[in-house]
Amino acid sequence: MQTQLTYCPSTLAEGNASYSRSAIQRLFTNHKVHHEMTYDSPSCSEEMSRLFYENRTIMSISGAQEKFSFILEKNKLRLAKSGESGQYLVKPIPTLGRNKHWMPANEHLTMQIARQVYQIDTADNGIIFFKTGEMAYLTKRFDRGEDGHKRAKEDFAVLAERTPQSHGINYKYEGNYLELFQIMQQYVPAYAVEASKLFKLILFNYLFSNGDAHLKNFSLLESDDGDFILSPAYDLLNTEMHQAEIDFALQGGLYPKSQYQGKILNQFIQLGKLAKIPEKMVERLLAQMLSNSEQVERLVRSSFLDETGQKNYYQAYQGRLKRLKYT
Repeated sequence: MQTQLTYCPSTLAEGNASYSRSAIQRLFTNHKVHHEMTYDSPSCSEEMSRLFYENRTIMSISGAQEKFSFILEKNKLRLAKSGESGQYLVKPIPTLGRNKHWMPANEHLTMQIARQVYQIDTADNGIIFFKTGEMAYLTKRFDRGEDGHKRAKEDFAVLAERTPQSHGINYKYEGNYLELFQIMQQYVPAYAVEASKLFKLILFNYLFSNGDAHLKNFSLLESDDGDFILSPAYDLLNTEMHQAEIDFALQGGLYPKSQYQGKILNQFIQLGKLAKIPEKMVERLLAQMLSNSEQVERLVRSSFLDETGQKNYYQAYQGRLKRLKYT
C-alpha cells in the first residue's frame, strides 16, 4: 500500500512526496531513504508480531511505549539483530490508550515545533510508514556516533539516585523541577549555558501539555570534549490528547510549594531565580514562548494528525498560552 504524501514526513515542509533533501541530510546522513519501510505492521500477523518481539528483547531502553531498534543499511531501515547496536528507534501506534492512533503524529509534531519554532535541540525524527500504511514515529539515537561509538548518557532518575527499589513504582515522578537544576550544578561545568536550555524545555513542556516530562525524560550527554551537557530533547508530546490533563509530571511541581509565587507565569519567573538564571535571560525565554503562534499553527496544519487531532492539539496549546499570559 503506497502512502501518498505532500509534506515531508520529517520537516513538514510542503511540496515533498517523501523525505526532503534537508531531512535526508540530517536524519539519514545523505542516504535516500523512502518513507515506507519494507515491513508490515507488527500488529498485522503473528509472524510479524514474533519478528518484532524478538527485536524488542534485545533492547535495553525502558519506557511505557513499545519501541523497536533499527539499523540503516544502504538506503533501507531494517530491524537490528542480536548483538547489533541500532541507530534508530521506531515507535508504532500503541496497542492501548485513548486516541492511540494520534500518538506517532503527536510526538513528531511536538518535536518539530520544539526545534523549528523555539530552537530547542531535539533528537532527529520523522514519521515513517509500514507497508500496510500504518504510521510510526522514527527517531535517530543521539547517544550513538555514525561509527557506532556510544556516548555516555545518564537520565535524571539515575543522577538523582531514584529507583523502583528505593522510591517505589512512581520513582520517576517524584521531586520537583528545581532539583534538576541542582543536579546539573554538580555535573555540568557549563551550567550557566545549559541551565537556560533546561528552563526553556520545562517551559515548553508546560505550554504544549506534556504531562509525562518525568525524570527519565531528561538526560545529560557526554560532549565531544568529554564534559556533560543537557542532551537533545526527546519524548515530547501533548499528553492531554491521550490522558487526563496535568500541569507537571513531577509531583512536586516546579519547586517546593513553600516558595510558590501565585500565577503560573510568576512561578516560572521564580524558578529562574532559584535556578540562578539571569533575569534578562528568563524574560527573553518567556517572551519567545509567548509569541510565535502563527508558526505553531502552520506546523499543526501541516502535521500528520487528522483534522480532529489538529483541532484538539491547537486548542490545548491556545489554552496553555492564555494561562501563561493571563492567570
